[in-house]
Amino acid sequence: MNFLRTLFWIVVTVVVVVFSVNNWTTVTINLWGGLQADSKLPLLLLIAFLIGFVPLYIWHRAHRWQTAKRVAALETVMPVTPPTPASIAEPPLSDTF
Repeated sequence: MNFLRTLFWIVVTVVVVVFSVNNWTTVTINLWGGLQADSKLPLLLLIAFLIGFVPLYIWHRAHRWQTAKRVAALETVMPVTPPTPASIAEPPLSDTF
């Protein structure tokens, strides 16, 4: 499985590098008050991706942290014990299908 994950990331990296090399052009961004900024297209796309990704990633990590705290609190109140063999009952066998 690690091989497939590594292969996936290599393919993604190659696609990003090829895209960046083929689109390495300067674009002009019109800002407020008549200001203009020149930037390379791959850098602009990376910034746009991070603007969308970072807030959701922070929300996801906060949610996981909150859930882990709740689980830890519940485990201290009610410890998890594995079932004993006597408490696991097998279903009765039936002659009819």
